[in-house]
Amino acid sequence: MTKAHRTFVSYIDKSREYYAAQGYDAPYKWATHTDAPFTALTKPLSECRVAVITTASRTPNDPLEPYTAPSQPAPASMATNHLSWHKEATTTDDLGAFLPLDHLQAFADEGIVGSLAPRFAGIPTIYSQRRTNRWAESIREWFAEDGVDLAVLTPL
Repeated sequence: MTKAHRTFVSYIDKSREYYAAQGYDAPYKWATHTDAPFTALTKPLSECRVAVITTASRTPNDPLEPYTAPSQPAPASMATNHLSWHKEATTTDDLGAFLPLDHLQAFADEGIVGSLAPRFAGIPTIYSQRRTNRWAESIREWFAEDGVDLAVLTPL
């Protein structure tokens, strides 16, 4: 009996081949951020305000711009089918699996986290480092206004 094994897809090679086929002069350069502003928490998690960042859209026609929306009540649904994610390996039927607002609110109610931020942020999946960096600054400013200590990124 032949033993089946998994093989990997080299996303780096596939991306470089794709961009070369599109006529780009230079190969795709992956973003690296050795100076990313990740810092240790300065207080216990039970005292932290937590926010969520998702790559899901509110509607299929949302503009490709970052947005905020109220965390509570959590939205009944989000638009995901028009986005790129592995639709054969997973599903987005369970909103809590990719936008865990109700879970985080329950953690806040139990005292595990201090509080849920009053709004969450959405940022579309775009393969532009320049735009993503600019948008990240907008989200940082929104969360600073909300007194957020910790952000959880839940990409599709």
